[in-house]
Amino acid sequence: VGFWDPVGLSKDGNVETFKRRRATEIKHGRISMLATMGYITPEVTGKFPGYLSPSIELKFSDVPNGLAAISKVPAAGWAQIIAYAFFVEFSSNNFGWVDTGGNFDFSGKLVNAANKQGDSRAPGDVGWKPPLLATDDAELKKKRL
Repeated sequence: VGFWDPVGLSKDGNVETFKRRRATEIKHGRISMLATMGYITPEVTGKFPGYLSPSIELKFSDVPNGLAAISKVPAAGWAQIIAYAFFVEFSSNNFGWVDTGGNFDFSGKLVNAANKQGDSRAPGDVGWKPPLLATDDAELKKKRL
């Protein structure tokens, strides 16, 4: 394929598979950055006032940072987190797991079809621009993930 590949994942020369893996890698990198910020931010800025779960009288300040928080978050909270993750994956604008017709795709065919149709989106462009973070400046786009 002509790119640096120390593990040899693209040695078969399949361009479609390489493009799908590159888009997936960018998405996972972004998720990792958000997770890191989610870990650091409460340490620096403090936690929200009030209750995370009023029904069990659990305050935001009662939830520790890091892995210790896993056992403190109620099941309904985890259900919300998982539901949001599915929403993000399923609404990737024909670049994820479900196309606009509601057809599931677990093999990367949607990404490959988008690439074959001349989809000019850059790797990782899922059709959503976060407010205050997205730019149309070509020079800034070269520097950002």
